[in-house]
Amino acid sequence: VVPERGDRRFNDEQWQENPVFDFLKQLYLLQSKTIMKMVHEADGLSDHARQKVEYFTRQYVNAVSPTNFAALNPEVIRKAIETGGGSLLQGMEQLHEDMEASVKGALNVAMTDTSAFQVGRNLATTPGKVVYQNDLMQLIQYTPSTGKVYQRPLLIVPPFINKFYILDLREKNSFIKWLVDQGHTVFVISWINPGPALRNKDFTTYMQEGPLDAIKAIEKATGETEVNAVGYCLGGTLLAATLAYLKKKKLEPIKAATFMATLTDFSRPGEIGVFINETAIASLEKQMETLGYYDGRQMAFSFNTLRENDLFWSFFINNYLKGERPAAFDLLYWNTDSTNLPAAMHSFYLRNMYLNNLLVEKDAIELDGVKLDLRQIKVPTYFISTAQDHIALWQATYTGAQLM
Repeated sequence: VVPERGDRRFNDEQWQENPVFDFLKQLYLLQSKTIMKMVHEADGLSDHARQKVEYFTRQYVNAVSPTNFAALNPEVIRKAIETGGGSLLQGMEQLHEDMEASVKGALNVAMTDTSAFQVGRNLATTPGKVVYQNDLMQLIQYTPSTGKVYQRPLLIVPPFINKFYILDLREKNSFIKWLVDQGHTVFVISWINPGPALRNKDFTTYMQEGPLDAIKAIEKATGETEVNAVGYCLGGTLLAATLAYLKKKKLEPIKAATFMATLTDFSRPGEIGVFINETAIASLEKQMETLGYYDGRQMAFSFNTLRENDLFWSFFINNYLKGERPAAFDLLYWNTDSTNLPAAMHSFYLRNMYLNNLLVEKDAIELDGVKLDLRQIKVPTYFISTAQDHIALWQATYTGAQLM
């Protein structure tokens, strides 16, 4: 028996050449594949129940891999011998640091060398300035880099579960810089990282103090009453709701909209669906009632368990068992820079979108007294999705595109 394609846990040559480690590897793979096959073929389970059982079984199966134990991993043993045990000592020190920085009940493993990056120094360096701010966001206007610019400004609405600068990591991979270099006058919303004081900010408030306030601020900054808009991930969901709201109000300041990896139809929520059920949401609401917000570190941990071998156990082995420092990687630095969510907004979002999928229903969601109908949106829209996305499945984003 051999590891599945893409499984890098057993790449060390000792897993093939040493009969003891080869035996451990094959025994583990046979048992784990058998267990997963039994769960997959179990009778009497609904699709959602099967997904949950498979998820939790997979967590167990991958947790007990011999690669995750110091005495059973040849790379770890070799490193410990070479360093006289120093690697294990260093690993325990790093584990202590990460536990101190983690949210209660979840270990947030350091994925990158956080000291290697600083926002504004070597991340998010495209020139610009804040031209407006309110309780929920700052609006950044970027400095033109071309002699002439398009008359109509471009507004980008990022997700409020992440920081905006995934779109402006470094010069070579900055979407924002590329847009500026094409002659666009770019405005980007930078959402606040909320604490308990913003517990009552709901989805309606995010629309009003997000894209709607941004459009007014753009008119003040440029004199233009019309914008094009880009919505990314949850920012795209908010943009779609805003378009439907404006349509009912007989307003059309947004003349065209682009949606990047955006769900509007939540009937296929991807692997995150394992966390979406009445019991889980009610438990989360009770926790948010106490805190006033949903801790972004907890969400990051949950998302990492959707790709546990790549986003948790590989770093667990590297950091704690081998005592190595994680490499500097801009995308992973952004990934660990998490953002909290206000209790009222997150509860509304989970129940109305993920649990009950009401955004696709006519007049089922009401924002500021206006009932939304995505089918009434008439402005040109463009959807882009990615084949490997396990949060916003392309099949689901495509269904949403058909609504408009």
